[in-house]
Amino acid sequence: MSCYIIAEIGVNHSGSVEVAKEMIDAAKKSGADAVKFQTFTAEKLVSSNTPKVKYQESTTDKDESHYQMIKSLEFSYEDHIPVFEYCKESNIDFISTPYDIESASFLVSIGVEIFKTASADIVDLSLHKFIAQNAKIAIVSTGMATLGEIEPVVEIYRQHDCKLTLLHCVSNYPCATESLNLNVITTLKSAFLCNVGFSDHAVGALPAVASVALGASVIEKHFTLDKTMVGPDHKASSDPAEFTELVKAIRETEIALGSPIKSIQQEEMQMRKVSRKSLFLTKDVKYGEVIMSDMLTLKRPGTGIYEAELSIIIGSISTMDLFAGDMLKIGDFRLA
Repeated sequence: MSCYIIAEIGVNHSGSVEVAKEMIDAAKKSGADAVKFQTFTAEKLVSSNTPKVKYQESTTDKDESHYQMIKSLEFSYEDHIPVFEYCKESNIDFISTPYDIESASFLVSIGVEIFKTASADIVDLSLHKFIAQNAKIAIVSTGMATLGEIEPVVEIYRQHDCKLTLLHCVSNYPCATESLNLNVITTLKSAFLCNVGFSDHAVGALPAVASVALGASVIEKHFTLDKTMVGPDHKASSDPAEFTELVKAIRETEIALGSPIKSIQQEEMQMRKVSRKSLFLTKDVKYGEVIMSDMLTLKRPGTGIYEAELSIIIGSISTMDLFAGDMLKIGDFRLA
């Protein structure tokens, strides 16, 4: 199956339904399978003394508190409805990350079927239980988490028979190449025996492409219309041109990965016939003469008898007069 590619709009809409719709159009045009939003109320999510993290300090107003930043990016429940409907009209999946059970319950009420949880909420087991009971598909980011913290979350989804994908993630924006640890994708697959993807906070397309080669079935990457827009996540997001190239690179990688079955490709057939070696005679051989090893050599093309049959041919008897330089063929000899 094709890798499922999510354009993480997150809060890059800055609270505007019209901007959100414009981003949906751009994501669809760029080749995304889904767009993802965030559903929260600032009052429920952030206490007044919560500090900003380093990347937020560098991309937002320094005089603005963490709470004020989150409040300015809030999408009301009412705003979700036209955006959700617009996704259906545009034939692109709508996903959201609820940050509390009330927000998750709202998403269920409007018909959302695919839920994504943030890495920070790996420890919110009540939220995971609610999603497992109500969602058809859950996508769980695992940034900042140990395998021991991931295990009980996986068990919750298994108990409720909810289809689960874990996303390998490093929770920094952008993430340094040396911190990506993409081999964790195979670790998660073997440890939890479920679908695994990659939430990509790195610069460029290469990490996502490598993760697909490692077996990632879902790729999520932050998406913006313009990196210079106001907000904490735009700078570390992909613009439409970059996202288009990302999707193209992933699709080409899937084609290149092909099948695990080792088979002769059609475009190899001419090369196989021309460049392989067949058995040729180095001297004349008379009718009835025994064929010996010093009468044979290997030369191109490969349309004759391969060396693997040499043990059968040596000691056989010529069925006709043969000549030096001839390619040996079936029918030129018989067993003694």
